[in-house]
Amino acid sequence: MKSVAIIGAGITGLTAAFYLKRKGVPVTVYEAGERVGGVIQSIRRDGFLAENGPNTILETSPKIAQLVRDAGLASRRLNSDSKAEARYLVRYQRPIPMPGSPLEFFTTRLFTVKAKLAVLREPFVPRRADGKEESVADFVKRRLNQEFLDQAIDALAAGVYAGDPYKLSVPEAFPRLAALEARYGSLIKGQIFGARERRRRGDIARDRAPKFSFDEGLQVLPDGLARQLGDAIKLDTMVTRLTQTNNGWALTLSEGRVTRVSEIGHAQSWSLRNLNVEHSAVIYCGTAYKLADLHIETNVPLAPSLSPPSGERVTEGQEGRHFMNLAPFSEIRYPPVASVVLGFRRKDVAHPCQGFGMLIPKVEGFKILGTIFSSSLFPNRAPAGHITLTSYVGGERRPDLALRPADELVTLTCEDLRVLLGVNGRPVFRHTALYPKAIPQYNLGYGRYRALMNAIENQAAGFFLAGHYREGVSLGDSMVSGCNVVERVEKFLTAK
Repeated sequence: MKSVAIIGAGITGLTAAFYLKRKGVPVTVYEAGERVGGVIQSIRRDGFLAENGPNTILETSPKIAQLVRDAGLASRRLNSDSKAEARYLVRYQRPIPMPGSPLEFFTTRLFTVKAKLAVLREPFVPRRADGKEESVADFVKRRLNQEFLDQAIDALAAGVYAGDPYKLSVPEAFPRLAALEARYGSLIKGQIFGARERRRRGDIARDRAPKFSFDEGLQVLPDGLARQLGDAIKLDTMVTRLTQTNNGWALTLSEGRVTRVSEIGHAQSWSLRNLNVEHSAVIYCGTAYKLADLHIETNVPLAPSLSPPSGERVTEGQEGRHFMNLAPFSEIRYPPVASVVLGFRRKDVAHPCQGFGMLIPKVEGFKILGTIFSSSLFPNRAPAGHITLTSYVGGERRPDLALRPADELVTLTCEDLRVLLGVNGRPVFRHTALYPKAIPQYNLGYGRYRALMNAIENQAAGFFLAGHYREGVSLGDSMVSGCNVVERVEKFLTAK
């Protein structure tokens, strides 16, 4: 019986495993950690609900809603409050509503007359003709102006990637922007004439996509998928080596956990044991930097791009075996990001906080990257008479801040919220979470890694790659990536 191994029990791996199982393909999910869900983790305490990682799912593809229905979770889905559509951008040290129509744009205080005239000029700016890869910053300055970059796009890059617009690549990080210019010669024209094509494909622009979560937070989704998979999930199981065979792939596993000190100071120890298993195909759904540590041997010669550097001896003397060089994936930048979830009494916050949240440009001088108005988006995120605010710290803008102790993170966040939202009381709830390597940066030159991924799948038959380092960093992107890889695996198994 053909079977598939899936490395990683984040949302991509769980999605892929769920659909393969529904199609009758035996699957086993190997997760090195002690829980499923990856960065998705919802904490319920004292009447508050805190999300460690993402707060919402953007329904940019019909595959996302279909997964929720197929998993039997439609009844637990919560769409965001219709009154919470407003998004704020900070300027003049205050959150200002982002315009939702052309009339609002030309009357907003967010941009000067010069910036507004730049929008009218944009349809007449010629396409870039030399084909050179362009940073987000250079693209925006060329098509609009410096003010748009400093006051809007910088904040957007921080909100999506926790990234730096001077480093992020337009075709890699925001491919739809590059596509609009290439096809229509203008972002404005592309928004107008491209809407019909998006509707035909079933795609929804991110700024118009429905936002949703679940009654007990986003963790409902990975937990629901895990229940469907049952014993197919193997926690505390690390895949250390993959060896291609005539029938598929042999995996070397390391089960158990090493000695560590728990959060409450007690030493915990698990013994490790190595096992060997075989599968017809393997899907890697972990992180790019962990992929670089994976030892993979194939039984076919590899292209130069996948071979070890000349003269490096890594094949351990096994005749006919070829070691795959995955070290380049360790170069993909993952900056640290800390999530700071704070609960306040409603009367201690001057701002109404009715909306999605606020993004903060670097030029405004605040320490936090932005804040989501969590309890305005969904019900039961805070007790009656209280409000929940989720702020993010670090990223490429200030990676050092994310690594500060929890008390310091709470203090600096409260200082910024006092100025921005008129918070004048102490938080009655606090929860922080640190991701030392949070979001892959689709920086200039990222196309090299995409080419390597394609070469790996073409050369190492039956080994597939999926996840946030390949098809987009949002939660919805990761779900769609899990759906897409199932189609590729199905074709491979059928041909085999």
